[in-house]
Amino acid sequence: MARTRYRSDPGLIARMGATMFLLGLVFVAFGVGLVYLIAFASSYRHGGSGVSSLSGDTIVIFALIIGVGSALASYFWSDKIALRTSRARLVGPNDSPEARRLHEIVDRLCALADMPKPRIAIAPTQMPNAFATGRNSKTAVLCATQGILDPRRLTNEELEGVIAHEMSHVAHKDVAVMTIASFLGIIAALMVRMAFYSELFGGRGRSNNQATAILIPLMMLLSIVTYVVSFLLIRMLSRYRELAADRSGALLTGQPHALASALVKVSGDMAKIPTRDLRAAEPLNAFYFTPALRPGQGLANVFSTHPSLQKRLAQLDKISKQLGQAQQP
Repeated sequence: MARTRYRSDPGLIARMGATMFLLGLVFVAFGVGLVYLIAFASSYRHGGSGVSSLSGDTIVIFALIIGVGSALASYFWSDKIALRTSRARLVGPNDSPEARRLHEIVDRLCALADMPKPRIAIAPTQMPNAFATGRNSKTAVLCATQGILDPRRLTNEELEGVIAHEMSHVAHKDVAVMTIASFLGIIAALMVRMAFYSELFGGRGRSNNQATAILIPLMMLLSIVTYVVSFLLIRMLSRYRELAADRSGALLTGQPHALASALVKVSGDMAKIPTRDLRAAEPLNAFYFTPALRPGQGLANVFSTHPSLQKRLAQLDKISKQLGQAQQP
């Protein structure tokens, strides 16, 4: 965690640590499974007449190269990718009244949190939302949409709560954490796709190589199971980090009720956004203050990058009561 005045939550940190540990176990199991599968195929390879499609070790090498490249691009250029995807532009404090309002709030929070000021951007959409990205405070960028900066939508205290939440992600280096956590899922997804195409386009010529005929489907099955498990764990980790950002942002400003009010307003307005616009914004859901989705129930919450509105409000209500008790003589 960065050295700022943002407070952490030991309980949430423990749960995030447990999730990362489970991801590590899945990674080890995945690696061991691949080693055994490739060793099995290699033991039979000398008796075959060659492989007409991608072999198991070739698939692994290609997946690793592409996966590492994707992870590095996400790690080093997440800010540029997010700004380009949202069509946002960097703004100075004198560019517009909205930019001035946003800069003033960020300046106040940076002084309060004792952290460097991120670059400020505004996205040209009326969908009320905000996000922060960047692997560290030096490359961080905080972006708010024109919709959330409309003074008729949120008060200064409510907008400050939203920005405090987003800046918590910067302080806790959440982009770096989630990039590292997602690496295994990227590799597994790539291997599923490459094994599928190898099976699809090379299956006819593999009749002379029984080992490869068995290896590719087994590798595909292993990759699918790994991807599903890692996907669910990453989603769980993402929800924990959103709760941690809510908590640390509310404690920094000392106004959890303002953040709760902003959550209710933004979530309510999100339900009024046309489905087409929500789908266009989906690539940034993991970054957004609230996801660009209709409110879901049941299984939808299991696959969501964010906890449910009810859970976030319940935590903020608990913090509000704790602060109230702390202020009593």
